[in-house]
Amino acid sequence: MTAQISIDSVTKTYDLWAPVYDLVFRGVFERARHAAVAATNSVGGRILDVGVGTGMCLPLYAPTTRVVGVDLSEKMLAKAREKVAEQKLHHVEGLEVMDAENLTFPDASFDVVVAQYVVNTVPHPEVALNEFARVLKPGGEIILINRIGAEDGARKTFEHLLMPVTQRLGWRSDFPWARFARWIEQADGMRLLERRPVPPFGHFSLIRFGKADTMGQERNGARAAG
Repeated sequence: MTAQISIDSVTKTYDLWAPVYDLVFRGVFERARHAAVAATNSVGGRILDVGVGTGMCLPLYAPTTRVVGVDLSEKMLAKAREKVAEQKLHHVEGLEVMDAENLTFPDASFDVVVAQYVVNTVPHPEVALNEFARVLKPGGEIILINRIGAEDGARKTFEHLLMPVTQRLGWRSDFPWARFARWIEQADGMRLLERRPVPPFGHFSLIRFGKADTMGQERNGARAAG
């Protein structure tokens, strides 16, 4: 499927959403958001929140973590910065305008990369996933909340027909699990840890990918050899 989503369209869409985003989406995605934060806090350490938006998750991350948030929309980030200042969120290291497909961080910079409702909104999802894996430390996790499209049947047909509309809104309706499955097959050192449905509607999933701890593997290999 040829990607029709552009960075400009995504940025403009979320700039428009910024003033009302919390009001519209806070309740709808609350349970999924808390599931992602709980999974992230269970790993801890240094966190990259890709598509941090207005920063609804920032107060929920454990104060012992260190969080960097990135987003394409400066207007969304302005709302996030207000939360950081008003709530004195000292665990937030920084908030930056950045493209998920071109992260400027060095390799192995974060213990967790969390991205909620992001992968099916970028022009090239697999490129973004590769970037998440690149900046992740060995032993770390990628934690996603993402809509999973139907593999077949009437819902798949409907999602495909809806694509011209959803693309103009900055996201894909037709995004089956097969795309994640193909990515994990070719992603060096990555494995699926968990996939489970989360509200609303059962069309969204919490997905956790783990990156192999190469040092741990080397230690285990040395013990076996000994």
